[in-house]
Amino acid sequence: MRRGVGRVARHAAPAVLALLLGPWSACRASALGACNPPAALSVSERDRMLQFSAIVRQALDASGAAAALVSRSGLDLSRFDLRYSHAGVSLQHSPETPWSVRQLYYACDEQRPRLFDQGLSAFVLGTDDAALGYVSVVLLPPAAAAALARAALDNRLALQLLGGRYSANAYPFSARYQNCNQWVMELLASAWGGLPGAAPGTPPPDDARRRAQHWLREQGYEPTVFDVGSRWLMALGPVFIRWIHGDDHPASDLDRQRYSVSMPASIEAFVQGHVPGARRIEFCHTAYAVVSHPGWTPIPPGCTPVAGDTYVSFD
Repeated sequence: MRRGVGRVARHAAPAVLALLLGPWSACRASALGACNPPAALSVSERDRMLQFSAIVRQALDASGAAAALVSRSGLDLSRFDLRYSHAGVSLQHSPETPWSVRQLYYACDEQRPRLFDQGLSAFVLGTDDAALGYVSVVLLPPAAAAALARAALDNRLALQLLGGRYSANAYPFSARYQNCNQWVMELLASAWGGLPGAAPGTPPPDDARRRAQHWLREQGYEPTVFDVGSRWLMALGPVFIRWIHGDDHPASDLDRQRYSVSMPASIEAFVQGHVPGARRIEFCHTAYAVVSHPGWTPIPPGCTPVAGDTYVSFD
């Protein structure tokens, strides 16, 4: 894809708000660092990350699927009991390289969302901590994977589902804004709900997005709920952080000082409940080894292997 594709971007925010509103820092599993490139990895760190991504790729190859959902860790969301902040669709027959990840990013130089095809290794390298990182892969049964691959590779549909205005805490049932994970959810809805795209030339927010959101609501999709717990932060967030908004959220949620947002956890919960045969493998790495953990339960904190896990030491 060329039109609508942008560079990977980073964002800045005041330190206090960054600490408290961390989940919505960006569609990037990263620390807040403006639009600066990530910190350079040492040769040994980069080698470990490439070995880690190779193990993830081997699992994707072995699945025989046409597409899979992938999420990665980055910013520390443990205070919200979340491990992952950013999700995309990994495609076996990507126009870039096999298993490249199609995803939404916020292009901070243009101040707009873009779609971006990123090689799997680069996607994995996007995690912030070279000493500890996590990747979650949801493998889909053949029919569901094929439908998702067709939708993701349909450039016209993928771009019709791309909202014109970005908000990191976008409300999932409004077409006013969109975040990275919400684009994935709307793509899933279009793929699995058999939903048509919008009429040619329809400007966003268009019928394709509204149909997808309607289908998700009918299917009982439940977004992740963040209890902000402070009217002060609810008010100041949109003032100081240009990719935070509240005017798309229901008044009842704002009164309760909370935001409902699409996150990798809510995407995976939806797939687990609605796609029989879907299975999950979670991967993590330390500075010494990689752990592969099958199943829907999370790897224990600190990348601690349990019975049934695979442990591979770095070379």
